[in-house]
Amino acid sequence: MKVIYTKSFLKAASLLPVQIQNKLDELLAILAENPFHPLLHSKPLTGKLHDAHSFRITRDWRAIFVFETEYTIRLVTVGHRKEIYR
Repeated sequence: MKVIYTKSFLKAASLLPVQIQNKLDELLAILAENPFHPLLHSKPLTGKLHDAHSFRITRDWRAIFVFETEYTIRLVTVGHRKEIYR
């Protein structure tokens, strides 16, 4: 699976706490292999984000991604769950 990083994702990821950044790095490797791996807790989103999916980094942190093609994922943003879905 090819993973594309948007500028907004890279900027948001750089602002995360270091522990969360490290965990995100581990999970991105899993995402590239299987976007629906059980460790990711991936789920489709609804509402205005109905075309996107999210995966769990930790209990409070999430990343949003979109399937560009069957074999390409575009990472949109990353952040705290209270703010990311707005």
